Amino acid sequence: MVGEISLSAATRTNLLALQRTTQAIEITQKRLSTGLRVNSAIDDSVAFFSASSLTHRAADLQVLKDDIDQAVSSAETAVNALEAIDDLVEQMKGLALSAKSDSSSTNRSKSAVQFNDLKAQLDNLANDATYSGTNLIKGSPGNLKVTFSEDGSSTLTISGIASDASGLSIAVAVSNWAADANVDAAINDLDSALSTLWSTASTFGSSASLISLRLDFVDTLISQLEAGAAKLTNADLNEESANLLTLQTRQQLGTIGLSIAQSSEQSVLRLFI
Repeated sequence: MVGEISLSAATRTNLLALQRTTQAIEITQKRLSTGLRVNSAIDDSVAFFSASSLTHRAADLQVLKDDIDQAVSSAETAVNALEAIDDLVEQMKGLALSAKSDSSSTNRSKSAVQFNDLKAQLDNLANDATYSGTNLIKGSPGNLKVTFSEDGSSTLTISGIASDASGLSIAVAVSNWAADANVDAAINDLDSALSTLWSTASTFGSSASLISLRLDFVDTLISQLEAGAAKLTNADLNEESANLLTLQTRQQLGTIGLSIAQSSEQSVLRLFI
């Protein structure tokens, strides 16, 4: 009966070395293909879960960022609409001043009709200043609540301000401005409306500026969180490429060493043939 054939110590050593080198090559190739040094908790549980925590928070903030960005647009829509309304009120004031300096009742009546038309356009503009379902300046304005933190502890609410003709206390041209007193009353209302518009635009503008600042902060924070996660898990591709070349060279040398060991053993066996 032929006895058990076992590998020599030299052959066994070379085989084990080759196996370890092959495994190391597989790991390095995986890192190069994925770009990650830590692909799962098995590779490095501390780094993996720490990076996951950072990544998950970045994802939560990304959702908030989108909402904040939309809030900026809502506030800016209101500000732009207020600027357009301001232009209309200025035109209405110009008509009133022109009517006051004109003694012709016919011309005053024409100016009054134009004034009322502009007032109607003012209402239309205020009603059209809606962004994503929110209108901060129509007759029954809505409010805009912006959330800055994941737990909802940091928020900002922009309260809507009615900025249509009724909200600005702008009435129709009374008696077609036949009397100076009627024109003077309209001019006073328009001056008050302009003051209100400037104040409202300033309030909304400040809010929009603050929201924009928070948007920039959240954007920066997301980048920092993603960069932090990358530091924990990303592979150094230059280092891994150099490591792969070294391992492949070691594998070739190991193969040569195994071949030499086997040749030596065969040479010894021939002595007994």
